[in-house]
Amino acid sequence: MNVLNYSQLEEKSNEELFALYKETGSQEVKQELTMRYVYIVRSIAYQMREMYHDFMQTDDIVNEGVIEIMRAIERYDESKDNKFETFISRRIRGMVIDMMRKNDWLPRNFHKDSRSIETATVELNNRLGRAPTDEELADYLNMNVKKLQKIQRMSNMVNVLSLDMTYDEGNETLLQIPSEDHSTQPEFSFMQKENVRALTEAIESLQEKEKLVISLYYVEELNMNQIAEVMEVSQPRVSQLHSIAIRKLRKYMGEHGED
Repeated sequence: MNVLNYSQLEEKSNEELFALYKETGSQEVKQELTMRYVYIVRSIAYQMREMYHDFMQTDDIVNEGVIEIMRAIERYDESKDNKFETFISRRIRGMVIDMMRKNDWLPRNFHKDSRSIETATVELNNRLGRAPTDEELADYLNMNVKKLQKIQRMSNMVNVLSLDMTYDEGNETLLQIPSEDHSTQPEFSFMQKENVRALTEAIESLQEKEKLVISLYYVEELNMNQIAEVMEVSQPRVSQLHSIAIRKLRKYMGEHGED
């Protein structure tokens, strides 16, 4: 079969290009498909930049993402997998997390400081009968407010990464959080399908504000600042709610999830 020229490829739909690539293995077709999905890499790189901006450049993410798209085109099987957009989004998010793991991205004493903040939050909550403000926490811990807020943000990232999830390229039966397009987040892909019911029950057990944060962050894919605007609370408060919710989900899944 003759390879189509660029203008002819441009006129093809994505589905037609996948069929054509499967039939011909044409590198020109593969390149056209790759370029059509680069926007997904850029979008995810933008969404996750707060997690990596201290030690990686967005361009590095995009460059690696382009390579990941090319690999995904080879592996994608429309008869078994979700839409390619969903398929590649999961892989790109997993790729970013893998890149983060390979970098020494946690500051010294982070775990000690994080535990201190968690303990102080519980103690002050019991004492005050409400969630403490960042200023109250910082004063209680004799810590700078900006440092406290930075540790809280990083704690959110660590909570996400420490769900014992693995980015398993060979496993396409990973848990998906329900949404309009059934898009997935690698933060929750540590569980198999038999744990879907347990996770659903775990989410239902959360307080309303905690459930809202989980929904807005993982399903609607809003960032912390956007969630703060929606909920009309401070960004640190959103981070706090997120940390509490993740901690509860981990505890619930540890007690009720199947092995």
